[in-house]
Amino acid sequence: MSATFWRLWTAAGLSSLADGVLKVALPLVAVGYTRSPALIAGLAFAFTLPWLLFALPAGALVDRLDRRRAMLGANVVRGGLLAAVTLLTAFGAGSIWALYVVAAATGTAETIYDTAAQSIVPQVVGRAELARANGRVFAAEQTANEFAGPPLAGVLAAAGAVAAFITPVALWAVAVAALLLVRGTYRVPRERRTTLRSDIAEGLRFLVRHRVLRTFSVMVGTFNFATGAVFAVLVLHAVGPDSAMGLSEPAFGLLMATIAAGGLAGSLLAERVERLLGRVRALWVSWLAGGLPVGALAVTTNPYAVGVAFFAGGAGILVSNVVMVSLRQRLTPDRLLGRLNSSHRLVAWGTKSLGALAGGAIAQAFGLPVVFAVMAVPAFAVVLGLFVVTEPALAAAEREPGCRGLESETAAPREPGRG
Repeated sequence: MSATFWRLWTAAGLSSLADGVLKVALPLVAVGYTRSPALIAGLAFAFTLPWLLFALPAGALVDRLDRRRAMLGANVVRGGLLAAVTLLTAFGAGSIWALYVVAAATGTAETIYDTAAQSIVPQVVGRAELARANGRVFAAEQTANEFAGPPLAGVLAAAGAVAAFITPVALWAVAVAALLLVRGTYRVPRERRTTLRSDIAEGLRFLVRHRVLRTFSVMVGTFNFATGAVFAVLVLHAVGPDSAMGLSEPAFGLLMATIAAGGLAGSLLAERVERLLGRVRALWVSWLAGGLPVGALAVTTNPYAVGVAFFAGGAGILVSNVVMVSLRQRLTPDRLLGRLNSSHRLVAWGTKSLGALAGGAIAQAFGLPVVFAVMAVPAFAVVLGLFVVTEPALAAAEREPGCRGLESETAAPREPGRG
């Protein structure tokens, strides 16, 4: 791997750590303002709603702009907005509604950053290194976002809202510094001038007409709807002496970190699992494992049993992510990759916000255990999509014109910014 890749990797890890601290700190700080399931779940909705509203324009912009500069701008915006809200909180002006502003604003900037970060990888490494590069990126992101971030957020939230919020600001600032060390241009050449609307439509058409990629999007969207509902209200189920699990804030952070620990293991083993089982078998095993966290919450409140399920689920989710993202990068032309990623995430991540709404509504009306029981069904049922994604189907997709699968197995040129 080149020095350019490792600088991008560093920025990705730092940005993910900031995200991991913030996403856990927000509900932990929020329970100091309210114990309403609907309002707590609403934070997760506000954080993920931008994927429904802005994912498609974000993808079109990423295919037009220099992808490194797009990542820089997104981190500057996220850090600046959170710094402003931190100042309000320090002077006693904090409220649940200020947290909603933070969630919505940082979620909007995230649509640009994440789309650009995933789209830039094939410009830095060659086809033969995609699985390895994605595994390492996911390892850094998972370790930071899910393993280090949640327990750190628990400790920081116990120390106070200001400490919990100023830390992500500092992390995003260091990530910006790492991105400034990345040299070169990462704008994809364009053959003709087009409108933003036509660019968005072209990306959507590519996804809708591509059977394999379309199936992946539906599967991930369904799964994320279920987990979005579950994790939007989990803090009420797990934290506090009157909760079902009875955990403290730091203990809740450690529980969430078990998902990341499994994810780290999965990201490091993904390339080996894919090589050993083949792509389709690896997806079957990993998707079934991914449903275990929701299934465990439906049948037990024992934190140790839930932690084991979270670990196995985290490993499964990351193996499937590495396999699917590498396939998506191989099956999509560079000029469409930003739009394809954003179109996928419109479905795959936008459903998180809808799941959060559903989770809050179900919990408010019927209680928290019903959320886990209901959502276990789609969490496991998504594996039915793998009857469509077969090895012959993947082989046929890789023979299509414009597919990266037809490119040479040699590594990408060392010069940054190749088209």
